[in-house]
Amino acid sequence: MSVDKSASGTVYERFQSSTEFQELRRRFRRFAFPMTAAFLSWYLLYVVLSGWARGFMGTELVGSINVALVFGLLQFVSTFLIAWLYARHADRSLDPIADKIRGDIEAEAAGKSGDA
Repeated sequence: MSVDKSASGTVYERFQSSTEFQELRRRFRRFAFPMTAAFLSWYLLYVVLSGWARGFMGTELVGSINVALVFGLLQFVSTFLIAWLYARHADRSLDPIADKIRGDIEAEAAGKSGDA
């Protein structure tokens, strides 16, 4: 890890400038920002259609089940899907780097406590 141990500041301040930490942040943002934009767009579409396309949203599909009800239920489905996708992304792309950074921080802390 490329952390300047002679630099002043808190442990976090020193480690946040490391290449591993920057990579961790980049991978998180690369998933979180597009997924957030997609979900907010999908939710806004639902709200807008509910307010201004009442005829379409009131269209009955099967019995008394209409488009609005299906879209509303799909909001829950998309929420759980995004949570599952994030858990997979974190397990594969974020956790290994975070574990390494945590190990390096703990090793540094153990080294400092051994010096005292």
